[in-house]
Amino acid sequence: MVLKFSGDIDELAYPFIFEDSPLCDFEILTDELCTYIGLVISQLDDGEIQQSLIWLQPRIFHLNGSIRGKCGIFEDDIGKLKADYHYFRDQVTDSNKRFVLPRGVGAVVQLHQCRSLAKKVVRQLVKVDAAGKKIPPTLPRFSNLLVNYLFALTRVLNQQTGIEEPEYISINYPKPEPKK
Repeated sequence: MVLKFSGDIDELAYPFIFEDSPLCDFEILTDELCTYIGLVISQLDDGEIQQSLIWLQPRIFHLNGSIRGKCGIFEDDIGKLKADYHYFRDQVTDSNKRFVLPRGVGAVVQLHQCRSLAKKVVRQLVKVDAAGKKIPPTLPRFSNLLVNYLFALTRVLNQQTGIEEPEYISINYPKPEPKK
């Protein structure tokens, strides 16, 4: 049996919900990410991080719509997100840690969830591309940068609240050699 629209608009959650395509999955993931970003915004006091996320949130929906419609992620968006990423990353005083165990409370844990979800968004773009859909090049660039930006925010917020973030050192991969 193939599921299909009943014809009753009240029984349709989303116009593409019955589509057998990775595009719909991408749209659902970006919708979820936008919702979690909204949750984080509501957990933060007014400040630089909240303002940055307020700027970001509608761009997640622009990312969402860019897969079927006109591309809504532009070079200026990438530039602004990169500038915010560098600004927050540079506030981390123990930046020598390559990766940390995801810890924190409230908004930090939610940002870690957003970071993980943003990785799924990138992976879904890979699937959309593999299915033959042309992807505007700004979408994977923005989405990958988004993962790093969200990680930087978790580091800054934990640092501000005194939450210790133990460095995670993998036993699965060799430690990289120090740069000379």
